[in-house]
This record gives sequence, C-alpha cells and structure tokens, in this order.
Amino acid sequence: MAEQRDKDLNAPTSEAEAAAAKAEGLGGMTMHTGRGVIHALIIAGQIEGHCEAPAAAKSTKYEQCIPTLVAVEESSEVEGLLVLINTIGGDVEAGLAIAELISGMKKPTVSLVLGGGHSIGVPLAVSAKKSFIVPSATMTIHPVRTTGLVIGVPQSFTYFEKMQDRIIEFIVKNSHAGAKRVKELMLSTDEMTTDIGTVLNGVEAVKEGLIDAVGGLGDALDALHAMARGSRGGVKRKKG
Repeated sequence: MAEQRDKDLNAPTSEAEAAAAKAEGLGGMTMHTGRGVIHALIIAGQIEGHCEAPAAAKSTKYEQCIPTLVAVEESSEVEGLLVLINTIGGDVEAGLAIAELISGMKKPTVSLVLGGGHSIGVPLAVSAKKSFIVPSATMTIHPVRTTGLVIGVPQSFTYFEKMQDRIIEFIVKNSHAGAKRVKELMLSTDEMTTDIGTVLNGVEAVKEGLIDAVGGLGDALDALHAMARGSRGGVKRKKG
C-alpha cells in the first residue's frame, strides 16, 4: 500500500504535467490549445548522427526526429510545428537531414533559438518558414570540422569544402543572408580566440539576415498560430 501511495504522489496530477513528462522523455509534445493544435519539437544538446554521443552528453537523436517530423506533416490534427533550439551542433549530415525535412514541410513551421544555435544548429534555425531568436542567445558560424583521423590528401579537403558549400547553400536558400557574407562569417579570424568563425548574438543574427526577428516564446507561438489560421483559409505563407 505504501508503495502504491508513493506512485500516486509521484504521478502527474494534470494534463499539463503529463504533457511535460512526455516531452522530457521524447523531446517534444503535441499541444491542444484554444487556438489550435501544434507540435513542439525540442532540439537540444548535441545532434547525434551515425555515432552515439558520449553517455554524459545531452543529445538529440536524428532517428527520433525524422519519424516525428513525418508524423506531424501527415497528421490531420496537428496544424503547425514549433522548433525550440538550444544546441552546440554535432553531426553535420544528421543536422542537415533534419533541417531539410523541416524546410520541406508544407505545414506552418516556426523556429525559436534559445540558449544557442551553434554550428549545424544554424541550418536548423533557418529551416522554418519563420524564425525567432531571444536577445541573449548566440549563434556560432564556422567551417566544417572533424575530429579523429583524417587522411591528408586533397580529396579529404575537397570533401569538407563540398560539405561546407552544401551548408552555405541551405542557409542562403532558407534565410535572407547572402552566400558571400555567410562565408566571410565562417572564415573570420579575429572573432574567436581558439578557432575561426563568428559568434552572433540575437540582434546581430537578425541584422545579418540569418534570423527573421528577435522575440520570445509568445512571439513564436503568435506567429505560428497566425500562419495556421492563414492555412485554414487557404492562404499559403512563404519565407521572405
């Protein structure tokens, strides 16, 4: 009986708490509100790709994000997607795969950069139809890097250059930033002490054309619900 009472005390006491518990376990949740039904996808920590992240590291697994995005797009109930981003980056191909899926969705999508949207987090942030960043958040733009053994032949560096071009092309296609400027930010040598690249705060990210607007959760939700209302009325919203 005592064990049963402990279980009851620890159990969620409301739908909101149950949703929060589910979100913690799955990295996202579907919310039914008076304004409509939306899904919030949380991209936090390190983007995990073909190799598992260290056991102590917080990570977002692309094999979990991909089916979630497909389910949201196919759902007859969910009207829009909110992407909450606080990532240090991670696997380039995994992050780009998630970003391409979000960019290719026909449903309304809004992204919000919180603590940081670094490295491959930049394409993830710009992939939504409307993007926001809180004033205190930062975004780090730098060239493609790798750890471990690298074969020192021209083909290896050509591969990295092509991967970098893919990232720049995606950023330019899904934001208001120009390719030349993005590359300049990537290769800057006077911004970071132990690396090359550029760190942008919220206002600077908007000024550079990477993010649409500085704003918080309320702004992102308002924009998403407005887009959803437009979709119900047959109005298509496009980025830019």
